[in-house]
Amino acid sequence: MSKGIYVATIEPNSGKSVAVLGLMRMLLGKTAKVGYFRPIIEDTENGEMDNHINTVISYFEIDINYKKTFVYTRNEVLDLYNQGKSGDVIDEIIKKYKYLEERFDFVLVEGTDFSHENSSLELDINILISKNLGLPVIIVSQGDGKDVKEIVDNVQLAHDTFKEEVDVLSIMTNKVDPNHLPELKTQLKNRINNGTDISVIPKIKSLASPTLKEILKMLDGTILFGKDMINNQIDNFSVGAMQLRNYLTHLKENALVITPGDRADIILGALQANISKNYPKISGIILTGGLIPEEPILKLIEGLSSVVPIISAKAGTFHVTNTIGKIKSKIYAENIDKITTSIATFEKHVDTNKLSDDLITFQSDIFTPRMFQYNLLQRALKDKKHIVLPEGYDERVLRATARLIDAHVVNITLIGEEEKIKERLEKFDIALNINEINIVSPVKSPHFEDYVNTFYELRKHKNVNLDMAKDAMTDVSYFATMMIHKGHADGMVSGAVHTTAHTLRPALQFIKTKPGVNIVSSVFFMCLEDRVSIFGDCAINPNPNAEQLAEIAISSAKTAQNFGVEPKVAMLSYSSGASGKGEDVDKVRKATEIAKKQVPDLKIEGPIQYDAAVDMRIGKSKLPNSNVAGQASVLIFPDLNTGNNTYKAVQRETGALAIGPMLQGLNKPVNDLSRGCTADDIYSTVIITAIQAQDL
Repeated sequence: MSKGIYVATIEPNSGKSVAVLGLMRMLLGKTAKVGYFRPIIEDTENGEMDNHINTVISYFEIDINYKKTFVYTRNEVLDLYNQGKSGDVIDEIIKKYKYLEERFDFVLVEGTDFSHENSSLELDINILISKNLGLPVIIVSQGDGKDVKEIVDNVQLAHDTFKEEVDVLSIMTNKVDPNHLPELKTQLKNRINNGTDISVIPKIKSLASPTLKEILKMLDGTILFGKDMINNQIDNFSVGAMQLRNYLTHLKENALVITPGDRADIILGALQANISKNYPKISGIILTGGLIPEEPILKLIEGLSSVVPIISAKAGTFHVTNTIGKIKSKIYAENIDKITTSIATFEKHVDTNKLSDDLITFQSDIFTPRMFQYNLLQRALKDKKHIVLPEGYDERVLRATARLIDAHVVNITLIGEEEKIKERLEKFDIALNINEINIVSPVKSPHFEDYVNTFYELRKHKNVNLDMAKDAMTDVSYFATMMIHKGHADGMVSGAVHTTAHTLRPALQFIKTKPGVNIVSSVFFMCLEDRVSIFGDCAINPNPNAEQLAEIAISSAKTAQNFGVEPKVAMLSYSSGASGKGEDVDKVRKATEIAKKQVPDLKIEGPIQYDAAVDMRIGKSKLPNSNVAGQASVLIFPDLNTGNNTYKAVQRETGALAIGPMLQGLNKPVNDLSRGCTADDIYSTVIITAIQAQDL
């Protein structure tokens, strides 16, 4: 079951609040603790609360701190995008959403309003947010002033745009001419016939009509009388410029009277009409031109038994009338009538039973890189580990260290001379406080002699003497690995400067492999646009035999499971199923059989081609009965040549983030970097190393 739902729109004034209020009522009927989240709010003045947030949390009495319900204002997001920091926007939104997800049983997430320019950017942002939160989407559109064909075309375009990236659970078309309801619903179901729920909601006049409170705010007016009735609804408005006897014939129910402030005849006549059985009730009076009635008139009004709100506006009659005509009414916390009408409208025109059932049974297959990275960070933070980085002079290592320390995610030891590290930090202008890290020079370490003797005892059967042991311990890779062996660090990351062999040799000599493990292998976490795949082995074993390939597959499946990816293992080859012949494909076939025998419940398929492994259409065509084809999450390559080239090709051509390689099979975590790695690569690899250390 999904723990949230994302309500999005594609245009201004869609009536999204009707959907949000109705959904909140529906959800509270199903579960006790429902949270509300609005990632991006409108820019507010003087510290005012966002109207949407205030309305929802006030009416439904949601126990939540206001500052936890949003992340950015619209202008803050635009500024960050202009600085190229769109990733930071998503990271922070994920962080705040996850806080609410842990606290509440379900979270209702409301997208932006499309009330300004940059609508294409806004659409992209809403899709990006819903995708990275892993939430199904309800799309709200509106049909006010549109014919059926235009509505259907707009809805289909919106559906197809969202559907390319996220799961669309429901489409709600609001503000539709009641006469068009049956035809529109039929055409929408014919056009979008993939099981997506379709709801059509008629235009409700009372929801479209503004209140005097909204008019007061828009005109920046002053209320003279009737403050207690400021939420009166305005269904009509007219200008009182003619003689009273003629104007009275123009009054309508719930009308707003607009007249200059010196027209005492219109003012008093309208008030008298309001209490007369022979005329409609009015909602209020706007006095224009900044004119206030004279004292005797004000005294007369004060003495009336019933007075509707009277507002004074500085602008002239023409400007006031135009401004009121342009007001798009909103629902706000104090307007209980509109809130209850919205909920009743939603419940009448939306199949809430089907919608709630769809939510309960919904499972998302989308797992974005930023979701994965967020989960990694949170896991590492739960049990802070100590990681040693032997390449302490490398700029990328230092930049990654600064970022890791800022995140408080691990403790770090850098190997090197303190003064030289200080010089490098100053040279590269890296803001790293050396008091927050450990810096160790091997020969100056108080543990140096102990490490030398330990290495000697471990390797003397290989004809290593004390002098050789001392030479070895001056090497940063050997020293850092010994720190792990002695329990002075939990893991090591190296390889930005040194070769894979240089990084692994000491680990193989005295860290050694886990019981029952015969081969050290590696995986990359390939963070693709909408999923995370595990690629192995792409860094260590040149040409594994069938037994080794099976062990790599089993180890990689365990890694996937440990890092939150459901393991569906594809044993890759140039042939799928039983069609191919030859030594190479036979090796993969045998490896698959061995893995199945050793782990009977493992979801594994092989031999299988890459396209059949990751593309559902091709997978079902070639292997229709497979529970892996088309949905593989762990891809095992037959040799290092294929694996290394494939991961690099995917990384470069798709822009995927490749985290790793992460080594599998050692007693304690030692991970190798590519010498072409970035600071981001080092940052991510340190975090997965810390997580590996948690499980030991």
